[in-house]
Amino acid sequence: MSQLGVERTLWTPGACRLELTLTEEHLNKGGVAHGGIHMVLLDSALGSALVASLKVEEWCATTQLSTSFLAPARLGERLVAEGRVVRRGKHVAHLAGEVKVGERLVASATGTWAIWSSRPPSLSTTSGDNLQP
Repeated sequence: MSQLGVERTLWTPGACRLELTLTEEHLNKGGVAHGGIHMVLLDSALGSALVASLKVEEWCATTQLSTSFLAPARLGERLVAEGRVVRRGKHVAHLAGEVKVGERLVASATGTWAIWSSRPPSLSTTSGDNLQP
């Protein structure tokens, strides 16, 4: 995420804020922020809001993310993505969030995350953050 220029400005159980100033590398052929940038920010902000509330041994993963693109964001604008836990159970959490430029809403999302009491075997690692299939 840091390679994209994303900064985390809030991380607390149930809430997360990520920020990014748009550069030319973030734009699509139309000269506005690529939808994938909004998706990365939303998936990360929502997921981080949940991760901040998990016990150390617990794990989670996005199982569904629905995003609406509402307005364009342009070069030099500062995107602010906020995610929050709407409801959390033992095995499933529902989250919501939005991306804004100032007060202008540019994208919103809702999603569902699976929660495990410990790292599932399918997410075993051999070193660092490199996930094995």
